[in-house]
Amino acid sequence: MKFLSLVLGILLSGASVFAQKPAPNEFQLTRITKNLITSPVFSYSGGPDFPIENTPSRWVEVEAEFISLPELTDELTFKYFVLFNGKLFAGEVTHINIPAGRENRSVMYMTPQSVARFAGRGILTPNSIQNVAVQLLQKGTVRSELTLNRAAPRWYAALPAITGLLLNKNETPFAPLYWERYPQIKSR
Repeated sequence: MKFLSLVLGILLSGASVFAQKPAPNEFQLTRITKNLITSPVFSYSGGPDFPIENTPSRWVEVEAEFISLPELTDELTFKYFVLFNGKLFAGEVTHINIPAGRENRSVMYMTPQSVARFAGRGILTPNSIQNVAVQLLQKGTVRSELTLNRAAPRWYAALPAITGLLLNKNETPFAPLYWERYPQIKSR
């Protein structure tokens, strides 16, 4: 009986030696920024010259900065939740070939037409964007989540979301700009 107790004691104390420690989080969202920006202006000489309106339209730009520890990651999905003028907008973008780094970024936009539609008659300011949450997912699993302003966890889950109005960079006139700033976007 003492022998059995001794063996059982050794096995139980040794079990902690063989237990695997959880892997450190390889991805971490670190910062969210929100901006109201104007459309880029391009010069084109191969066709008619269309006039540009006097007051430039403004886009909502939401950027998420994140850390990626693996040398190269095949694919990461970012889900964006933007509370704009009391309405929740949801969208996602999938990046591929993400290098290791502390200053990787992802970005989403809302068109000037959508901004005008949902801004109402009020004055458009950065405070019109009331809150933003971003989830970073790898293979469908949330690896990191960050909220711009302090709020209850998953504050956006209780609100009805409008989808289809947040666009990834490739769906906007910003597509040819800042190639080194953002990882490649996966084609749909």
